[in-house]
Amino acid sequence: MPRCSLNGGPYKSLDQVYRDTTQPNINSYIMDKRCYAPMKKLKKIITNGQSRRKLEPLFDKSNVTLRVHTEIVRKAAKMPSINPEETALLGVLPIDSMDDIELKNIQLQFPSSRRFSGDGGCTEVRVRTDRGDILVAVQGDRAKPAILTYHDLGLNYVCFQPFFNFVDMRALLENFCVYHVNAPGQEEGAPSLPEDYLYPSMDELANQINYVLGHFGIKTFIGFGVGAGANILARFALVHPQKVDALALINCSSNQAGWIEWGYQKMNSRSLRSRGMTQTVLDYLMWHHFGRSSEERNHDLSQMYRMYFSRNVNPTNLSLFIDAYVRRSDLGINREADTIKVPILNITGALSPHVDDTVTFNGRLNPSKATWMKISDCGMVLEEQPGKISEAFRLFLQGEGYVAPLSPTKIVAFRRLSDAERRRPCRQSPVIRITENPISEAVVC
Repeated sequence: MPRCSLNGGPYKSLDQVYRDTTQPNINSYIMDKRCYAPMKKLKKIITNGQSRRKLEPLFDKSNVTLRVHTEIVRKAAKMPSINPEETALLGVLPIDSMDDIELKNIQLQFPSSRRFSGDGGCTEVRVRTDRGDILVAVQGDRAKPAILTYHDLGLNYVCFQPFFNFVDMRALLENFCVYHVNAPGQEEGAPSLPEDYLYPSMDELANQINYVLGHFGIKTFIGFGVGAGANILARFALVHPQKVDALALINCSSNQAGWIEWGYQKMNSRSLRSRGMTQTVLDYLMWHHFGRSSEERNHDLSQMYRMYFSRNVNPTNLSLFIDAYVRRSDLGINREADTIKVPILNITGALSPHVDDTVTFNGRLNPSKATWMKISDCGMVLEEQPGKISEAFRLFLQGEGYVAPLSPTKIVAFRRLSDAERRRPCRQSPVIRITENPISEAVVC
């Protein structure tokens, strides 16, 4: 395409070189026929009563003289039939023609209501024990029967919030009050424990539950534990069976740590104290909770937990908790002699690395009071399969006579209430993503 000559061009520069505006020089410009590119004419239909007329074209075909764009805007502004919006639109229209943009997709996305934080209606209370203060989060009416939870390595009570706020669990929790017990120094924002602090052993952590029961006046409770917390609740039920009504344990180990687990956990503990949360420790925590291929099953959930481990966990306090767990002793139970006397729901995920531990634990329990469940297609059952776990927990309590069977009508009502809450306008503005075709060609003169 031939280029236009710069001599006698359509614009004359002002005093300053890099000025934002230019002054049109109409008389000195006659467009060369070689530079004339076919451009669309600006046709604006203006309705005034019953008559319709067109604006003058942008180019005069007789002498191909470029008419001043600002003159058209000024004339259009004097016309009574053009509103201010059309005038503003004409003022920003470029001289070059614009290609049409094809709108492919408009996607409206609201901010996710699920947050991995401890703001699910819990009241945090500090309870004094013989080994220092521990944090207990209370959720519900204290006058109702108690459910006591205990968390796993690298977590605290916030890991139970998504599960207990699940729609099918809300109908069940109308009849209970949940007490979330945190191991010393494992809550969010906890300061590092003193260097001379002797972290409690697993048996001493189990004994701290007595202080929680005395502080809140709880006579008996239903235990709900995961991993290390499940081992602590099992130890407490073994010593104080009269204070425990039932246990729901996830990925519970009843024996002491093997050589491979001991070696990995010792390396992690040493790394946490010296260098903080390294990538090696982070990968081990992800494997401990989710098993293998967690990124392929649920990428968003894995990234959320990785971010939580990196930002919200005190490495020094976690190393002390890991040392206590890796030094755990065997529960010393067997099916023929002494064993846990309370009903137990023993749960694991099919992809969890702790399946063999739960099988061994189930073989040491009384078969008339123990139920073993393996949930398919998941490693961390509370996060990946909350619907199945809530149904299993509800049926377990109904079978033991602790709650009345819930009618299908009531469950459907809670689900509709949850849907209505999700449709409620949120405080934040919705995120609108528009996908469009980019302009493929540009008019060049």
